[in-house]
Amino acid sequence: MNVTELRVGLIGLGMMGRHHARVVREVEGLELVAVADAGGDPHGVGGDLPVVGDVHELIDVGIDAAVCAVPTGFHEEVGIALAEAGVPTLIEKPIAHSVEAGARLVDAFAANGVLGAVGHIERYNPALQSLRDRMAAGELGEMYQIATRRQGPFPARIADVGVVKDLATHDIDLTAWLAKSEYSTVSAQVTTRSGRPHEDMVAATGRLANGIITNHLVNWLSPMKERVTVVTGERGAFVADTVTADLTFYANGVVSTEWDSVAAFRGVAEGDVTRFAIPKREPLRVEHEKFRDAVLGVGNDVVTLQEGQNTLRTAEELLASAGQLTAAGEA
Repeated sequence: MNVTELRVGLIGLGMMGRHHARVVREVEGLELVAVADAGGDPHGVGGDLPVVGDVHELIDVGIDAAVCAVPTGFHEEVGIALAEAGVPTLIEKPIAHSVEAGARLVDAFAANGVLGAVGHIERYNPALQSLRDRMAAGELGEMYQIATRRQGPFPARIADVGVVKDLATHDIDLTAWLAKSEYSTVSAQVTTRSGRPHEDMVAATGRLANGIITNHLVNWLSPMKERVTVVTGERGAFVADTVTADLTFYANGVVSTEWDSVAAFRGVAEGDVTRFAIPKREPLRVEHEKFRDAVLGVGNDVVTLQEGQNTLRTAEELLASAGQLTAAGEA
């Protein structure tokens, strides 16, 4: 593919910044030209590139696009500076630390006519991409429920938000995206067990505008890593494992019975199980390719700032239902 080469600047050189730097260098049509972090570059992410201290210095280098991987609390400040400079920007999820900050980001990019996207990377997982296509093709029939489990050890990269805004936003976004419907109601229970000021475990339920019910179990207190999405419908259930990018379909069996008391029960029988063979590309690489295409005006398959804002709003409603949201709108 021959594309115009875009000069990309990266701000934020922590865990996600390191991955972004690697992938930008691998994607055709992108050239990483400068990196920025107030703390310098202790991991050598920039290599031989200039390392500047803030977003304004990064802009002054001369860039066509930017990746914002700073801590969530700085998304608003950095994003607005890039919007006002006319720089298309991919902002790591969540869009911001609060709905109010997210709204200001949405407005800033819109007012300046600049492309902004949010890095909800699960949308680009091969298992979920295949699942969404199969759902759209009617392979599941009517959808009843989307349930997710996202559990694992505490990630050292997180300092300024709890498990809802850091991890559960993945599940909120992918659920609305799979179902093509936003949340209408949410309810949750949370607990704090790690000694940090933010919640680290949540059990949430909800209903989407189209009637699908949802269930999400999310924590960073489990010694086992689990990333599972189960979509149940009239023809069976899809199970997507986004750690291995595997997709399996459990079909409802059609088995006749002469046992009257069993035959009268409106349930299903065990049917065939199919594990699909699907191409498996790195989700972050696909995300950057889609962002590149959107910047060049040849595609629009990105998570928009408004979609990111909708996800953050749902996360805050979830926290509010659990009594974990302050008057300032921050958990």
